[in-house]
Amino acid sequence: MSIANNEKQSQSLRAAADGGDKRQDEHMHSDNGENLRNEHGHSDGKCEHAHDHSGHDHKHDDKLMKHVKTSNHSHHSHGHHHGHSHGHHGHSHAPNNKAGLLIALVITAGIMILEFVGGLVTNSLALLSDSGHMLSDSAALALSLLAMWFAARPKSSSRTFGFHRFEILAALLNGVTLFVIAAFIIAEAIKRFGEPPTVASGTMMIIAGIGLLANIASAWFLMRKGDVKDNLNVRSAYLHVLGDALGSVGAIIAGILMSLFSWYIADPIISVIVAILILKSAWGIITSTVHILMEGTPANVDAGQVEQTLLRIPGVKEVHDLHIWTITSGLDSLSCHLIVEDSVDCQKVLQEAIRQIASDFQIEHTTIQIEKSELKHAALKV
Repeated sequence: MSIANNEKQSQSLRAAADGGDKRQDEHMHSDNGENLRNEHGHSDGKCEHAHDHSGHDHKHDDKLMKHVKTSNHSHHSHGHHHGHSHGHHGHSHAPNNKAGLLIALVITAGIMILEFVGGLVTNSLALLSDSGHMLSDSAALALSLLAMWFAARPKSSSRTFGFHRFEILAALLNGVTLFVIAAFIIAEAIKRFGEPPTVASGTMMIIAGIGLLANIASAWFLMRKGDVKDNLNVRSAYLHVLGDALGSVGAIIAGILMSLFSWYIADPIISVIVAILILKSAWGIITSTVHILMEGTPANVDAGQVEQTLLRIPGVKEVHDLHIWTITSGLDSLSCHLIVEDSVDCQKVLQEAIRQIASDFQIEHTTIQIEKSELKHAALKV
């Protein structure tokens, strides 16, 4: 009888223990669920209470903590993105300038050889001048690719902006070479005005037509894959290719005139017209690059509007030492001093200034110094 009673008592104790564990486990689930809701609501959840019961169900807690960490990481990533969007913005949709330049380089170099040989065979100055232009274009495209490689190198203690300016120097050199090629074409054309040589116009037009198709293909790849509008380096290479296309069109027109009317002076005349168009494009590139190298204000930014925007911020009394410049294509910088009222929160003024400059003028690389009445410093020379 005592044995039966003992067995019955043992079963009752096990049942009570199981019930206690179940209630305790349910209590832990409830607390952890509340914790999870608090995490998502950004309120002060009872993290210590959840931790005290973590030993009851390791598998469940592991899953829960993984979910909470994932939720925390998601919220943290959202906040972190706002602070560092400048460094990571737009990479998935950015133009592939290198691919466009490489394709254009291969096409241009191949047609350059074809037109040079064709110019010698047909005795056409238009073809020879266009092949010379393509030689400069091949060098320009290769230089642009080299500039991008240099620009991708990390900054150092001696070059805090890295090698970004190399792209501007490459664009400047491209503009200068366009001037040299145009000058060479004009000089040779002047010599031919007196005694225009006979030109094999039929062969000349065929070669020029092939060159035109190749130039159109190069320009298309640069437009489709590269940023020919805002990247000055790619734009200079693109203008080289357009100059080649104009040269090919000129050679075709000259070939038609010579074929129909035996008017061989059309060859040097068309060459001069093409050279003048090349000079116009080259001048635009040179003026833009020199403006950047002279730390000029970006063309798309009005310094007066920037100053007025900053003055409209509550608490700002004066803006001085305002400087806006371009480091390389697509990367503008701004620095200035703001004199504010002594009672304002400097950090709030600074945050609002950074926000407005980024949103209104797309300048995210800003350095702003906040000053109050007690701060005195000598006037700057620039």
